[in-house]
Amino acid sequence: MLGLPDAIRACLFDLDGVLTDTAAVHRAAWKATFDPVLERHGRPPFTDDDYTEHVDGKPRLDGVRDFLRSRGITPPEGGPEDGADADTIMAIGERKNADVLRRIHDDGVTVFEGSRRYLEAARDAGLRRIVVSSSANTADVLRVTGLDALVEDRVDGVTLQQEGIPGKPAPDSFLAGAARAGVTAEQAAVFEDATSGVEAGRRGAFGYVVGVNRVDDRHADALREHGASTVVADLGELL
Repeated sequence: MLGLPDAIRACLFDLDGVLTDTAAVHRAAWKATFDPVLERHGRPPFTDDDYTEHVDGKPRLDGVRDFLRSRGITPPEGGPEDGADADTIMAIGERKNADVLRRIHDDGVTVFEGSRRYLEAARDAGLRRIVVSSSANTADVLRVTGLDALVEDRVDGVTLQQEGIPGKPAPDSFLAGAARAGVTAEQAAVFEDATSGVEAGRRGAFGYVVGVNRVDDRHADALREHGASTVVADLGELL
Protein backbone atom coordinates (compact mmCIF):
# COMPACT_ATOMS: atom_id res chain seq x y z
CA MET A 1 0.00 0.00 0.00
CA LEU A 2 1.51 3.33 -1.10
CA GLY A 3 4.90 1.71 -1.55
CA LEU A 4 4.86 0.28 1.99
CA PRO A 5 4.74 -3.29 3.35
CA ASP A 6 1.26 -4.67 3.96
CA ALA A 7 1.75 -4.71 7.74
CA ILE A 8 2.14 -0.91 7.98
CA ARG A 9 -0.76 0.85 9.70
CA ALA A 10 0.76 4.27 10.49
CA CYS A 11 3.09 6.80 8.87
CA LEU A 12 5.47 8.85 11.02
CA PHE A 13 6.66 11.88 9.06
CA ASP A 14 9.56 14.15 9.84
CA LEU A 15 8.62 17.72 8.88
CA ASP A 16 11.63 19.71 7.66
CA GLY A 17 12.84 18.35 4.33
CA VAL A 18 10.19 15.61 4.16
CA LEU A 19 6.87 17.47 4.09
CA THR A 20 8.09 21.05 3.78
CA ASP A 21 11.11 22.89 2.40
CA THR A 22 11.85 24.34 5.83
CA ALA A 23 15.17 22.46 5.85
CA ALA A 24 16.50 25.21 3.59
CA VAL A 25 15.15 27.82 6.01
CA HIS A 26 16.77 26.11 8.98
CA ARG A 27 20.07 25.72 7.13
CA ALA A 28 20.18 29.46 6.36
CA ALA A 29 19.27 30.39 9.94
CA TRP A 30 21.93 28.11 11.39
CA LYS A 31 24.57 29.65 9.14
CA ALA A 32 23.54 33.19 10.04
CA THR A 33 23.70 32.23 13.73
CA PHE A 34 26.91 30.20 13.76
CA ASP A 35 29.14 32.25 11.44
CA PRO A 36 29.63 35.20 13.84
CA VAL A 37 30.47 32.75 16.65
CA LEU A 38 32.94 30.90 14.43
CA GLU A 39 34.54 34.16 13.34
CA ARG A 40 35.09 35.22 16.95
CA HIS A 41 36.89 31.91 17.56
CA GLY A 42 38.92 32.07 14.34
CA ARG A 43 37.13 29.10 12.76
CA PRO A 44 35.94 28.67 9.13
CA PRO A 45 32.29 29.42 8.25
CA PHE A 46 29.39 26.97 8.65
CA THR A 47 28.79 24.76 5.59
CA ASP A 48 26.01 22.59 4.16
CA ASP A 49 28.03 19.52 5.19
CA ASP A 50 28.12 20.83 8.76
CA TYR A 51 24.34 21.12 8.70
CA THR A 52 23.90 17.56 7.42
CA GLU A 53 26.46 15.95 9.73
CA HIS A 54 25.95 17.79 13.01
CA VAL A 55 22.61 19.63 13.11
CA ASP A 56 19.94 18.23 10.78
CA GLY A 57 17.10 16.44 12.56
CA LYS A 58 18.33 17.09 16.09
CA PRO A 59 16.75 19.18 18.85
CA ARG A 60 18.02 22.74 18.63
CA LEU A 61 20.33 22.78 21.66
CA ASP A 62 21.77 19.37 20.76
CA GLY A 63 22.61 20.79 17.35
CA VAL A 64 24.37 23.77 18.91
CA ARG A 65 26.41 21.54 21.22
CA ASP A 66 27.33 18.93 18.61
CA PHE A 67 28.35 21.36 15.90
CA LEU A 68 30.42 23.67 18.09
CA ARG A 69 32.11 20.68 19.71
CA SER A 70 33.08 19.49 16.22
CA ARG A 71 34.93 22.81 15.81
CA GLY A 72 36.60 22.57 19.22
CA ILE A 73 34.32 25.19 20.81
CA THR A 74 32.63 24.34 24.13
CA PRO A 75 30.65 27.34 25.43
CA PRO A 76 28.78 27.19 28.76
CA GLU A 77 25.19 25.97 28.77
CA GLY A 78 23.77 29.26 30.01
CA GLY A 79 20.12 29.80 30.83
CA PRO A 80 16.98 31.84 30.09
CA GLU A 81 18.52 34.90 31.75
CA ASP A 82 21.32 35.12 29.14
CA GLY A 83 21.53 38.25 27.06
CA ALA A 84 20.61 37.95 23.39
CA ASP A 85 24.25 38.29 22.30
CA ALA A 86 25.75 35.88 24.82
CA ASP A 87 27.86 33.01 23.50
CA THR A 88 26.17 30.28 25.52
CA ILE A 89 24.41 27.18 24.22
CA MET A 90 21.04 28.60 25.28
CA ALA A 91 21.55 32.08 23.79
CA ILE A 92 22.91 30.75 20.49
CA GLY A 93 19.93 28.42 20.22
CA GLU A 94 17.50 31.24 20.96
CA ARG A 95 19.10 33.45 18.29
CA LYS A 96 18.70 30.69 15.74
CA ASN A 97 15.05 30.15 16.69
CA ALA A 98 14.24 33.86 16.39
CA ASP A 99 15.85 33.89 12.94
CA VAL A 100 13.83 30.88 11.77
CA LEU A 101 10.56 32.39 12.98
CA ARG A 102 11.35 35.65 11.18
CA ARG A 103 12.10 33.80 7.93
CA ILE A 104 8.92 31.72 8.17
CA HIS A 105 6.85 34.84 8.84
CA ASP A 106 8.49 36.95 6.11
CA ASP A 107 8.99 34.33 3.38
CA GLY A 108 6.39 31.64 4.12
CA VAL A 109 6.93 27.89 3.84
CA THR A 110 6.92 25.73 0.72
CA VAL A 111 5.19 22.35 0.85
CA PHE A 112 6.55 19.59 -1.37
CA GLU A 113 3.56 18.74 -3.58
CA GLY A 114 4.53 15.07 -3.74
CA SER A 115 4.36 15.00 0.04
CA ARG A 116 0.95 16.69 0.11
CA ARG A 117 -0.36 14.13 -2.36
CA TYR A 118 1.13 11.31 -0.31
CA LEU A 119 -0.52 12.60 2.87
CA GLU A 120 -3.86 12.76 1.08
CA ALA A 121 -3.41 9.22 -0.27
CA ALA A 122 -2.43 7.93 3.19
CA ARG A 123 -5.53 9.55 4.65
CA ASP A 124 -7.74 8.03 1.98
CA ALA A 125 -6.15 4.61 2.57
CA GLY A 126 -6.94 4.79 6.28
CA LEU A 127 -3.34 5.00 7.48
CA ARG A 128 -2.63 6.92 10.69
CA ARG A 129 -0.54 10.07 10.11
CA ILE A 130 1.70 11.56 12.81
CA VAL A 131 4.39 14.24 12.43
CA VAL A 132 7.55 13.55 14.45
CA SER A 133 9.92 16.51 14.35
CA SER A 134 12.62 17.98 16.58
CA SER A 135 11.47 21.49 15.65
CA ALA A 136 9.73 23.54 18.31
CA ASN A 137 7.99 25.44 15.48
CA THR A 138 6.15 22.41 14.08
CA ALA A 139 2.67 23.59 15.05
CA ASP A 140 3.24 26.99 13.40
CA VAL A 141 4.51 25.42 10.17
CA LEU A 142 1.64 22.92 9.98
CA ARG A 143 -0.86 25.73 10.51
CA VAL A 144 0.76 28.12 8.00
CA THR A 145 0.89 25.45 5.29
CA GLY A 146 -2.53 23.90 5.96
CA LEU A 147 -0.95 20.50 6.56
CA ASP A 148 -2.53 20.40 10.00
CA ALA A 149 -5.72 19.25 8.24
CA LEU A 150 -3.91 16.18 6.90
CA VAL A 151 -2.12 14.97 10.03
CA GLU A 152 -3.70 13.64 13.20
CA ASP A 153 -1.12 14.44 15.87
CA ARG A 154 2.47 15.51 16.39
CA VAL A 155 5.50 14.82 18.56
CA ASP A 156 7.72 17.89 18.25
CA GLY A 157 10.41 19.91 19.98
CA VAL A 158 7.90 21.20 22.51
CA THR A 159 6.79 17.64 23.29
CA LEU A 160 10.39 16.48 23.71
CA GLN A 161 11.09 19.22 26.24
CA GLN A 162 7.84 18.83 28.18
CA GLU A 163 8.01 15.03 28.40
CA GLY A 164 11.78 14.60 28.61
CA ILE A 165 11.97 12.55 25.41
CA PRO A 166 15.47 12.13 23.92
CA GLY A 167 15.85 13.53 20.42
CA LYS A 168 17.00 11.73 17.28
CA PRO A 169 19.06 9.61 16.67
CA ALA A 170 17.45 8.01 19.74
CA PRO A 171 14.24 6.27 18.60
CA ASP A 172 12.12 7.59 21.46
CA SER A 173 10.34 10.39 19.59
CA PHE A 174 9.24 8.01 16.83
CA LEU A 175 8.19 5.43 19.42
CA ALA A 176 6.07 8.15 21.05
CA GLY A 177 4.55 8.89 17.64
CA ALA A 178 3.70 5.21 17.13
CA ALA A 179 2.10 5.12 20.58
CA ARG A 180 -0.07 8.12 19.68
CA ALA A 181 -1.17 6.27 16.55
CA GLY A 182 -1.98 3.17 18.61
CA VAL A 183 0.42 0.90 16.72
CA THR A 184 3.63 -1.00 17.42
CA ALA A 185 6.95 0.02 15.87
CA GLU A 186 6.67 -2.91 13.46
CA GLN A 187 3.36 -1.49 12.18
CA ALA A 188 4.77 2.00 11.55
CA ALA A 189 6.81 3.50 8.71
CA VAL A 190 9.29 6.31 9.34
CA PHE A 191 9.82 9.03 6.70
CA GLU A 192 13.07 10.95 7.20
CA ASP A 193 15.56 13.08 5.26
CA ALA A 194 18.20 13.32 8.00
CA THR A 195 20.69 10.57 8.76
CA SER A 196 19.98 11.04 12.48
CA GLY A 197 16.27 10.40 11.86
CA VAL A 198 16.91 7.36 9.68
CA GLU A 199 19.22 6.04 12.40
CA ALA A 200 16.40 6.53 14.91
CA GLY A 201 14.10 4.50 12.69
CA ARG A 202 16.65 1.70 12.50
CA ARG A 203 17.30 1.69 16.25
CA GLY A 204 13.57 1.56 16.95
CA ALA A 205 13.09 -1.50 14.69
CA PHE A 206 10.30 0.17 12.75
CA GLY A 207 8.53 -1.78 10.05
CA TYR A 208 9.88 0.40 7.22
CA VAL A 209 12.17 3.43 6.98
CA VAL A 210 11.84 5.71 3.95
CA GLY A 211 14.86 7.91 3.38
CA VAL A 212 14.08 11.14 1.50
CA ASN A 213 17.07 12.45 -0.40
CA ARG A 214 16.77 16.06 -1.54
CA VAL A 215 20.54 16.62 -1.62
CA ASP A 216 22.81 14.41 -3.74
CA ASP A 217 23.97 10.82 -4.34
CA ARG A 218 26.34 10.99 -1.40
CA HIS A 219 23.48 11.80 0.96
CA ALA A 220 21.39 8.98 -0.53
CA ASP A 221 24.21 6.56 0.24
CA ALA A 222 24.45 7.93 3.79
CA LEU A 223 20.71 7.40 4.32
CA ARG A 224 21.07 3.77 3.25
CA GLU A 225 24.11 3.27 5.48
CA HIS A 226 22.18 4.59 8.47
CA GLY A 227 19.29 2.17 7.93
CA ALA A 228 16.86 3.38 5.24
CA SER A 229 14.79 0.53 3.75
CA THR A 230 14.44 2.57 0.56
CA VAL A 231 15.51 6.03 -0.63
CA VAL A 232 13.40 8.32 -2.79
CA ALA A 233 13.85 11.87 -4.05
CA ASP A 234 10.19 12.68 -3.37
CA LEU A 235 7.32 10.91 -1.64
CA GLY A 236 5.35 11.07 -4.88
CA GLU A 237 7.60 8.28 -6.16
CA LEU A 238 5.91 5.92 -3.70
CA LEU A 239 2.42 6.52 -5.09
